[in-house]
Amino acid sequence: MPAVADSTTYLELSEEGAGAHKFYEVRHLGSEVTVSYGRIGDRGQVRTTRFATPEKAAAAASRKVAEKVRKGYAPAVRGVRQRRPVTRREIVSTRSTARQAPVLWRFRSGAPAFGVFVGEDRAWVGNQAGDVYTLTHDGDVTSRFGLPDGVKCIVADDFWIYAGCDDGRVYDLSGKVPHVAYEIAEDVDIYWLDIHDGGLGVSDARGGVTLIDHEDEYQWRRSGRGSSAWMVRCDDDGVFHGDSYGVSMYGADDGTPVWSAHTDGAVLFGWQEADEVFAGTSRGWVHRLAKADGTSRGRYRCDAPVFSCATSPDGRYVFAGDNHSSVYCFAADGTRLWKLGTGCGSAYSMQYRDERLYLVTTDGSLACVDASESAVRDAEGGHLPQTADVKAGSLERVTPRTSAEAVPVSAAVPADGVVVECVQDGARTRVRVVSPGYDAAWHVQFPKDIRVPGARYVVTEVRESGRGGFYRARGDIRRLV
Repeated sequence: MPAVADSTTYLELSEEGAGAHKFYEVRHLGSEVTVSYGRIGDRGQVRTTRFATPEKAAAAASRKVAEKVRKGYAPAVRGVRQRRPVTRREIVSTRSTARQAPVLWRFRSGAPAFGVFVGEDRAWVGNQAGDVYTLTHDGDVTSRFGLPDGVKCIVADDFWIYAGCDDGRVYDLSGKVPHVAYEIAEDVDIYWLDIHDGGLGVSDARGGVTLIDHEDEYQWRRSGRGSSAWMVRCDDDGVFHGDSYGVSMYGADDGTPVWSAHTDGAVLFGWQEADEVFAGTSRGWVHRLAKADGTSRGRYRCDAPVFSCATSPDGRYVFAGDNHSSVYCFAADGTRLWKLGTGCGSAYSMQYRDERLYLVTTDGSLACVDASESAVRDAEGGHLPQTADVKAGSLERVTPRTSAEAVPVSAAVPADGVVVECVQDGARTRVRVVSPGYDAAWHVQFPKDIRVPGARYVVTEVRESGRGGFYRARGDIRRLV
């Protein structure tokens, strides 16, 4: 018998600064063509198609290779390019000499923690072991997600909650199961992330900032005036970027530089309110800058490098955490109101809500501090509340899936959600709404890892983006079969 034709072509696309770091492999074996694709260093997705004859299979394989070459892919050797570099801040164990803060409860997540977000009914904490826990404001643990790599940060974008991880993926945690929402090039050493109306801002080790749209497509990249960009914050008008030089603003649409402000020390953390951004620096300052033009509206002096900062929504108070396990509160005019010790390490991130200051720390704790005037006054006098030690119990670790739960078509009634469909659009798989009452030409922001051309899904809700032009899927996702 004649030998069965067997040929394999391996291609890669890796563009500096453009967010692309992918592979595409085509194997032709007899009447079958197997395509593997994904991020360099991963196994990726695999699809096999059978053709009527080996000749037709060979022609299909050639077309697939030619299409990718036209898009910039080039022949490569698997394994030559290295996986993503990962930078983590040095763990500081210096104990604060200040009086102890009034900690109401503390939850030990099990590893140093960067990520925190506090919403109306829950607090989220993510650590370097990839665990994300949710807790009530009173400290009851309600759920646990298990992500594949260390959590860089947790950000909220309207109704959506995202966790950015060291593996370069950003996971949507808005439903019962985590799904991949964005993927960032393997060669980008991510420092921080922020998302606004579906647009992802990424700051990196080289001092650059990149904007990626809701379809995970590269929009623009700019190099800052320094390196080690630990700050990125996004809003309707721009992207605010902090590095070793200071803070800069770039236009949201095209990355046009708007202003740049030098800071006293390298920026280690950034916070934003409606009209102002705040930058904590390596020389112990928190700078308060106007979003419109970068002018200084205040400075706040700490006794050591500032790892994190936050404000009350009315701007009355400014909070900071240093690398000596102390937290500070300042009045808007710069007056230091108090300095207290966390008792559980340095605060890598923080958020203030309803007279409580939530800290995630170097020892992996999520600590809830009573920041009311009376509680602080009592703490300064040596009178502290009894700190509740919160336990997680035996919660199931919910991990990401590469497929959606399947349900019969007959089970999906109009009241049960919105139906969407995956369609092939050139090399991209897009998602559009099928249910009536929506613009069928608009794309839907939808998890990347479960898209299958031709498949239909029912989602809890679909909402129009703030700027219009596309929809965003929200909640649980089930595939119709």
